[in-house]
Amino acid sequence: MADRNLGRYRANWQDEVDSAALYRVLAEVEDQEGLAEVYRRLAEAEERHADFWEKRMEEAGEPAPERRVGWRTRALGLLARRFGPQFVLPTLNESEQADTTSYDGQPEAAGTNLPSDERSHARLLREISGYSSGGLAGGAVARLEGRRHRAASGGNALRAAVLGANDGLLSNFSLVMGVAGAAFSGRTILITGLAGFLAGAGSMAMGEWISVRSARELYGRQIGLERQELLEVPEEEEEELALIYRSKGLPEDQARSLARRLMADRETALDTLSREELGIDPEELGGSALGAAASSYLLFCVGAVVPVLPFLFLGGWPAVVASALASVAGLFGLGAAITLFTGRSVLFSGGRQVLIGAAAAALTYGLGFLLGLSVGG
Repeated sequence: MADRNLGRYRANWQDEVDSAALYRVLAEVEDQEGLAEVYRRLAEAEERHADFWEKRMEEAGEPAPERRVGWRTRALGLLARRFGPQFVLPTLNESEQADTTSYDGQPEAAGTNLPSDERSHARLLREISGYSSGGLAGGAVARLEGRRHRAASGGNALRAAVLGANDGLLSNFSLVMGVAGAAFSGRTILITGLAGFLAGAGSMAMGEWISVRSARELYGRQIGLERQELLEVPEEEEEELALIYRSKGLPEDQARSLARRLMADRETALDTLSREELGIDPEELGGSALGAAASSYLLFCVGAVVPVLPFLFLGGWPAVVASALASVAGLFGLGAAITLFTGRSVLFSGGRQVLIGAAAAALTYGLGFLLGLSVGG
């Protein structure tokens, strides 16, 4: 029992150390002083929690180890420094929501502030990240306006980067193994791999361009309709604004007063209605179609080039084996990168990715082998 408790104390302590370190990084790189102060307060709370679990370890007869930040937290910190806090906020928010009740069943936390602090942190991160539907006061609404879509898009961009590279690697790995199974020459495999590389990247880029372009056109039309309603039925739009802020927890008189002030400037009212009612950021409209297409193309290429490279330098079975090994290493690396979002074990996520990729490649190799026998026969 003592060993089991010690293991739990160490896990709790490491989680708090990691959280405190990441909040410190967010405070350093946040350009809004109010939010930076929030992150500093959160870091201080997590450090107090780490102190609490250090004392539990010492009471159990094990001195607390030196505080070392985990690799996942270091990676998220580097991403926050490079791309800004909004890039990692969705991942951090998901982690905080998952930990909301982590102390509720632990006897050592009973009668302390730990459970309530965790729930408070989760609510606050949910608001900053833009995932809450419930009660910010007026000043906070204004302060966080515009950050929500950026936060979500930052986390989505990080996911898209990993998944885009994974698509390129897995699809071209399967294609190359299928052609190798048919016993075609190394030159044929190379040409096929390069063709799959270019065709897949082009298809991904075109699909992304159409998707983002269509979204921009749809958002533009919705904003246009909202602008027309502001001109034709301003009273109804003011009522909608009041209802929006009432749903956020403002008292009725404050909600109506805020709605009247916003309606005094139609462009401000349109911007607010677009964000709050439609869920659209008028400044971005879903992002740049050309930028999305280019990034999709490049990310697919990053993954798709891995299975092809060995055939530039090797031939025959050495090239096939080298391609398979390089692809397996790439799949494991991408699986490990996914743990930035999931918090799962690197071995579990990386191994799962390798198993899925190897199964797909083995299937296409077998089909290629049968096709080769059929054509050859």
